[in-house]
Amino acid sequence: MNHTHAVYDVIVVGGGHNGLVAASYLARAGKTVLLLEAHGELGGATTSVKPFPEYDARLSRYSYLVSLLPDQIVADLGINFKTLERSVSSYTPYHREGREDGLLVSTLWDEPTESSFRRLTGSDQESKAWREFYGEIAELAKRLAPTLLQPLKSAAELKSEMGSPAVWRHLMEIPIGEVIRNRFSDDLVQGVVLTDALIGTFVSADDMQANRCFLYHLIGNGTGQWRVPQGGMGALIKELYRIATLQGVEIKLQSKVVALESGPMGVRIETESGHACSARDLLFAAAPQHLARLRGRAIPHSLEGSQLKINMLLSRLPRLKSGVDPRLAFAGTFHVNESFSQLEAAYTRARGGEMPQPLPLELYCHTLTDPTILSAELISKGFHTLTLFGLHIPAQLFDADPERAKTVAQEHAITSLNQYLLDPIESVLAPCHDGSLAIEVKSPLDLETDISLPRGNIFHRDLDFPFLDGDAGEEDKQLWGAETDDPNIYLAGAGARRGGGVSGIAGHNAAMALLTKNPLSCPPVRLGGA
Repeated sequence: MNHTHAVYDVIVVGGGHNGLVAASYLARAGKTVLLLEAHGELGGATTSVKPFPEYDARLSRYSYLVSLLPDQIVADLGINFKTLERSVSSYTPYHREGREDGLLVSTLWDEPTESSFRRLTGSDQESKAWREFYGEIAELAKRLAPTLLQPLKSAAELKSEMGSPAVWRHLMEIPIGEVIRNRFSDDLVQGVVLTDALIGTFVSADDMQANRCFLYHLIGNGTGQWRVPQGGMGALIKELYRIATLQGVEIKLQSKVVALESGPMGVRIETESGHACSARDLLFAAAPQHLARLRGRAIPHSLEGSQLKINMLLSRLPRLKSGVDPRLAFAGTFHVNESFSQLEAAYTRARGGEMPQPLPLELYCHTLTDPTILSAELISKGFHTLTLFGLHIPAQLFDADPERAKTVAQEHAITSLNQYLLDPIESVLAPCHDGSLAIEVKSPLDLETDISLPRGNIFHRDLDFPFLDGDAGEEDKQLWGAETDDPNIYLAGAGARRGGGVSGIAGHNAAMALLTKNPLSCPPVRLGGA
């Protein structure tokens, strides 16, 4: 065992985007910072990889779109990272009354969108309801988004600042399923609205956890717009690494923390390889469940992950039965089997222990907005990436036989997608040298194994509303949503209040919580024996 023992002002555990953001803020404030990452590379869920070795295609494997990363964090840290607007918000193919068509929603409302709603519903009533609903949310988002980087407020205080009490009530106090049913009439339109409440969240439309998920998906940067990371998610991590090291952050990879002590003077940790170090404070940018284990505490209960992730490389885009240009259909979010009734039926079936069929899916093509993740040769040949996200596929469905369940899930996903394609997806998948096709499947259990997401939960734990709601007990004493019951330990990852998504908000807030407590750099302390 190596008995060398180093001391720092702050130790950050977890080298994903939140850990890097937190470390950079602290180092910039004059703290000596050590960042420990258990794996052999930084990034966590925000990595880019080449899953198909013979092709020069760098796919965002786990997390692939950006909404919540605040412009303020980008400006504060000088992050040279660009996100690109998608011209299409979504396209939802459907078969109705013997007709193949699709609901198109452009990012900026236009005549094709209006016409698309009219063909689906037979009138303009539903498109009018859509514009009114999302107009209300946009106004709330502008007011709410800046508060995510401020000390927590109470529900009453925040409600008074948000404008219309009715909009607040609809998003924070009434189940989103009830709101959607009241505001919209068409089952397909209702489902497209509902999807934002279910990404990564295994609940019914009438569970308030769906409201929290819905809110986080629609308030990012005050616009709620989902944007494409130029160069892929790995470009963000590369840039955050540059900033962190420039600020003097010391980074150690393959440094899994296996022991943690804490006392009045600070914290001491030990890694799997036997390295020990101590600091005044510790920021934990991994899941709260892992922190609880290290501290010998009860593991907090939360929902399990519920998504299937499939990455594909295509030799060309498939044609659709509706006749729409695939460059339009796949440029935004492509919804499959996501009407309101289909989503609820899939949830009920999965809760009963069965793989849903038909499977609700969402897909999008990164390369239609940003081809730079492909080599020039692949671009010239017309290759594209396609990312698929399957809903209501909880981890429990994979427990008994993980590989068999993945095979079944893949089959269900392909069958569900192909019902709307003129070219079966298998016919356009790029061929690999070993005779296989360029398709990679990740289950919730894979996400736990690969990047330490508890039961594959992409939010680490159940989401909270971004305010103190009066039911949090000890958490009501929080100032930033990062504090724990130990004054020297802070949550800096997705499991913090106001965590979740690719935002950096949890990292920023943990750093602010620490700096608010200790605005001046304190001398590092050494705990225990070396």
